[in-house]
Amino acid sequence: MNTTHDLAQLLRERGARVTPARLRVLALLRGADRALSHHEIEERLMDGTPVDRVTLYRVLDWLVDQGLAHKVADEQRVFRFSAASKADLPHGSHAHFVCDDCGKVFCLEEVAPTAPRLPDGFASTQVDFSVHGHCAACNVSGAPK
Repeated sequence: MNTTHDLAQLLRERGARVTPARLRVLALLRGADRALSHHEIEERLMDGTPVDRVTLYRVLDWLVDQGLAHKVADEQRVFRFSAASKADLPHGSHAHFVCDDCGKVFCLEEVAPTAPRLPDGFASTQVDFSVHGHCAACNVSGAPK
C-alpha cells in the first residue's frame, strides 16, 4: 500500500484533502528504513518541488495526529518521525520501542501503562511511553549489549 493512489486513498479515508506535500511526506516515511528528523526529511524532499519548513511541520504533526506516523524524541531531544507500522488502523494508546542503533520505531501491541496521578491543578495533554534498546536486526547475537 505505497503507491500514490493507495496513499491518496488513505488520506481521503481520514477526511483529509490530498495535497502533494502530504503524499510526498507519507511516501517518504513509508520508504525510510529508520525514523528521520525534520531536517533529514526536508533534505530528502529537495529532489522535487520544495516543501517549506512550516508546511512540513504541519504535515508531520497532522500525520502523527491521524495515526499515520510516530513522533519520538531521541537522546539528543531531536524529534524523529517514522511511518506507523499499522497505518490502516487507528493509532491507539500504546508504547513504542526505539532502537538506539538504527533509530527505527516499533509499535508495541500492549497498551502502555496508565499515566500517573497528577497533583491538583495539573492537566496532562499527552503521555508518551517508549522503550529504548536494540532491535532484533541490530542485536544480531540476540544477547543484550
